[in-house]
Amino acid sequence: MIQPPAAEGQSPDETLYPELNRNEERFRSVFAHCSDVVYRSIDIEGKGRALLVYIEGLADNEGLEKQVISPLQRDRALTVSDKVDVLTFKDCLAHVLDGKPILLRDGQTAGLALGLTKWEKRGIEEPSAESSVRGPREGFTETLRVNTSQIRRIVKSPKLKIEEMKIGRYTQTKIAVAYVEGLADRTLIDEIKARLGRIRIDGILESGYIEELIEDTPYSPFPQLLSTERPDVVCGNLLEGRAAILVEGTPFALVAPITFFSLLQSPEDYYQRYIISTVIRWLRYSYLLFSLLLPSLYVAVLTFHQEMVPGSLLLSMASSREEVPFPALVEALLMEITFEALREAGVRLPKQVGSAISIVGALVIGQAAVQAGIVSAPMVIIVALTGISSFMTPRYIAGISIRMLRFPMIFLAGSLGLLGIMMGIIALVLHLCSLRSFGVPYLSTLQTPNFGEFKDVLYRAPWWSMKRRPRLTGSYDEYRETAGLKPGPEHGGESG
Repeated sequence: MIQPPAAEGQSPDETLYPELNRNEERFRSVFAHCSDVVYRSIDIEGKGRALLVYIEGLADNEGLEKQVISPLQRDRALTVSDKVDVLTFKDCLAHVLDGKPILLRDGQTAGLALGLTKWEKRGIEEPSAESSVRGPREGFTETLRVNTSQIRRIVKSPKLKIEEMKIGRYTQTKIAVAYVEGLADRTLIDEIKARLGRIRIDGILESGYIEELIEDTPYSPFPQLLSTERPDVVCGNLLEGRAAILVEGTPFALVAPITFFSLLQSPEDYYQRYIISTVIRWLRYSYLLFSLLLPSLYVAVLTFHQEMVPGSLLLSMASSREEVPFPALVEALLMEITFEALREAGVRLPKQVGSAISIVGALVIGQAAVQAGIVSAPMVIIVALTGISSFMTPRYIAGISIRMLRFPMIFLAGSLGLLGIMMGIIALVLHLCSLRSFGVPYLSTLQTPNFGEFKDVLYRAPWWSMKRRPRLTGSYDEYRETAGLKPGPEHGGESG
């Protein structure tokens, strides 16, 4: 943790001077050229002078006037409920930088840190990146304490633990690790805290910094932590024995450990009826394969395996490619790169015009490319279906990983045909098998002999059937206390 700078000839760990003027000089020396630091001198009737030091914009000016300055001028007790004694200059600096005003009095070697912080913050809104038809509409904000309060409001138990630390030499960003005691394995929590404690960096501006610095395999295209801005998703994972990392200044929290299937599960899966959620989940898995393999299969079949295509379809495809000057590999890469560029342009443009430009651009460019004979109509259809398939992935970062891997698969298909695709799939599966998320295998569910683990992977079982929590690391509370027997007729359910 950063050691705040001290005035010349004085260590920051030393106690405060009894002389108020000397303490003020130390503050002014440290905060030289800082126009937002305010020094408010207060004359106490018949009892000397006091000094308030705070940062304008981080302190509650109205509260200072009513609860501190006015009572002091009348020699009355302060009405601030949140106040802490500070004995060293280092502690004074830490509180001031945290937005808490410091009150010093002449003749005393201790000050008061006043809990009168106030700054502009965004209100609670619906998450724009994780919208759902059914479910809570609240999302995290950039304020850490607001985010932890949202979790507390859902998990009303003293076993919910939230441990804080500060990371960043200059930013001193607050990081909170949340978990449910008794559900999360203690070794997991210790490992998370140990990895966070080893971070040495100037500043943390977003949770992506933390994710990149603590994941097991930083060179993998697949994320090993789940990022979400939904409190219900975080609480659902906490109740399954996972831990959450919340960062001041960002609405995105991190969840660890995860598996590959965690990236393919939507929070809405648990709010809809289990039959509907299962069908949608199967559809999601199918389109994930389409997103990864559809262009490469088309290139492989068209280049090496024409005998696999029915005769009438092959004639139709050949006639559409009659004027195309490029091989199928170049044609696929050209269209895929163009589509990805249009998609990224739509994301970066203002919301009012971004979606319209990306859709209109794809239609216009695709139609013009076909008429100019640069690409064939079937290739435009394949790329469009691939793009639609990629939108089925509920996690944006997982969708990007699949989009990245699509290009090497196309190269393998254009070079070796279906053999190249099989080699790519084998290499991908081996890589996924080697990945770990805080010690948990990335494909751990597929490697377990326990069929009960599939109840929330291959399909979404009804809640009364999911009696056990997923097995993660070490010891854990195996049974969900709320998981009862199958509902009977007296409760409107089935008998048996």
